[in-house]
Amino acid sequence: MQCSYFDADRCRSCSLMGRPYDDQLAGKQRHCEELLPAGVEWLPPVPSQESGYRNKAKMVVAGTVEHPTLGILDADGRGVDLRGCGVTAADLRASFDVLAAFVTRAHLTPYDVPTRRGELKYLLLTGSADGELMLRFVLRSQEPLTRLRKHLPWLRAALPRLEVVSVNLQPEHKAVLEGPREIVLTEATALRMRVGDVDLHLRPQSFFQTNTAVAAALYRQARQWVAEVDPGTVWDLYCGVGGFALHLADGRRDVVGIETSHEAVASAEAGRDAAGLTSVRFLAGDATTYALSAEDVPDLVVVNPPRRGIGADLAAWLEASGTRHVVYSSCNAASLARDLAAMPSLAVRRARVLDMFPQTDHCEVIVLLERENPHRPAADAAVARVVAGHLEVPGAAGRAPRSPGRDQSAAAAEISST
Repeated sequence: MQCSYFDADRCRSCSLMGRPYDDQLAGKQRHCEELLPAGVEWLPPVPSQESGYRNKAKMVVAGTVEHPTLGILDADGRGVDLRGCGVTAADLRASFDVLAAFVTRAHLTPYDVPTRRGELKYLLLTGSADGELMLRFVLRSQEPLTRLRKHLPWLRAALPRLEVVSVNLQPEHKAVLEGPREIVLTEATALRMRVGDVDLHLRPQSFFQTNTAVAAALYRQARQWVAEVDPGTVWDLYCGVGGFALHLADGRRDVVGIETSHEAVASAEAGRDAAGLTSVRFLAGDATTYALSAEDVPDLVVVNPPRRGIGADLAAWLEASGTRHVVYSSCNAASLARDLAAMPSLAVRRARVLDMFPQTDHCEVIVLLERENPHRPAADAAVARVVAGHLEVPGAAGRAPRSPGRDQSAAAAEISST
């Protein structure tokens, strides 16, 4: 894939742009194999379409009311327009000119980073596999809200597939993508995201994978592995909108999903209820706290953490717990390798690379772990030591929710990164 923005040095977010795709995929496979233990059964990597794969666009708004730019900021804090970004899905790209016209029509003053003036910071646009859209306006204050509401009918007429529209308030001057308060402007409060044979329901502040087709392959792989070991009880930690949990539910298996974001939990519950699943529960709480305070240990645990990994406390609990199997999905092979080193009793049986982010050096890797000695007599005592060392363990539901979004350090260049 070639990109005129990359070639002109206007945007360098896609660090592998221009490199043959087969070489990109082979390099990601090699990188993961080097980091993980030897002797693993590696399944063939899952490729992606090279362009148009991103189901979401995080567009920094800059310029002026009359001539807004949608894209990123340069080193001086000035806007670089990237409406033709080739890794963004075609239905999103087709919406950008309409959105720019709406900025002018509703007189939404772009936020100017150097002077700290203006209102509109970002346009966050998400598209489903069926072509429906969710749009979020990230504003500094509520000042433009009346004008935005007034002109919203024009926008929905111009973009008839626009289902959900909301305003997020982010008053602070710092590199944080969004704030805690969301104001939904449409009757619909969630975007239906069809992923294989499961419908997920995305509320504005909930996280979903960037690449819908590869996410579907990821969930299928987890479902296949879980079906093979056939656990009776499953925990889905860092469950987000319920992607793994809802794919693993089979009507008889007891599944519990844990997620810090209340918005994501509400999304997961909507997906569960729409599917008529009665053996799946979702709770808002911290994954580590939930595990360390739970009375029972499940047969299988799914973890899908942020880039930093699961951390020492949860890794120690998994190592000592006696849980027979773990499915670990990671967007950072380095933190995965660090966590695996802390769980020597859980051997990596199978692994697979999924290219969630073509043209970048990021990828997803999923591994199936199996306990080598599942009936260790010291397991209960080891769990007790882990819990005793984790001070002030409140109930999971009492934890404060994570700040909106999966990664709040999103910089302007995040338009084509993870």
